[in-house]
Amino acid sequence: MKNKVRILKQILRKTRRLAHVIAGRDVLFPVQVRVSKERFGSEYGGWCVASDYLRNDAIVYSFGIGTDISFDLEIIAKYGVSVFAFDPTPKSIEWVKAQAPPHQFRLQEYGLADHDGTVAFYPPNNPAHISHTILNRSATADQAIEVNVFRLKTILERLGHQRLDVLKMDIEGAEYSVIDDILASSMPVGQICVEFHHGMDGISAAMTKAAIQALNLHGFLIFDVSATGAEYSFIHSSLIAPNE
Repeated sequence: MKNKVRILKQILRKTRRLAHVIAGRDVLFPVQVRVSKERFGSEYGGWCVASDYLRNDAIVYSFGIGTDISFDLEIIAKYGVSVFAFDPTPKSIEWVKAQAPPHQFRLQEYGLADHDGTVAFYPPNNPAHISHTILNRSATADQAIEVNVFRLKTILERLGHQRLDVLKMDIEGAEYSVIDDILASSMPVGQICVEFHHGMDGISAAMTKAAIQALNLHGFLIFDVSATGAEYSFIHSSLIAPNE
């Protein structure tokens, strides 16, 4: 009985997504390359990475951690990689510091953008939630805070990294301009895991479609798509063996 209910829910979810795609409110991209992949983290905070392309000296950047670092902790536990986590949200910083994560987890108290400087950081409409955004939220404009942000290229230079093996971004709508900046700068990134936020005020499905197409044009191929269709995992074609 439970399996039937689960299957019916999956069918309903897919039907709703297809209706939204037809209406222009969602996007539907298939997996473009088959690679060995593994999911790390909780149902809420988990991501798929191409596991065959991770070594113990891999560098992982995790932007937007909120109060869920399950992805970061699990990938550290299995591969011993270095995870640099980024979030300028005061509640998130306070929460992380209370967790006593392993030494491979290194918190950076600033955010990611397409420029270096400071931005207004708007809290969510629901005070019980934690995710802030650099996109203007008029309802919480009077509660906005100022935070430091940097380009990915600048962050690599600040931290002394020549390459980036995995870039994970859950940055509440800022991903579109950041992706443009990354692609224009031709930075050495192996995998990109990103949540797209079409559906937020001012963000259309067309923007997500354009971002994915731009990633494809620069050699990033989709190897995983979440059930919601919001989280995508890409790998650069230069990493893939000819027979894959």
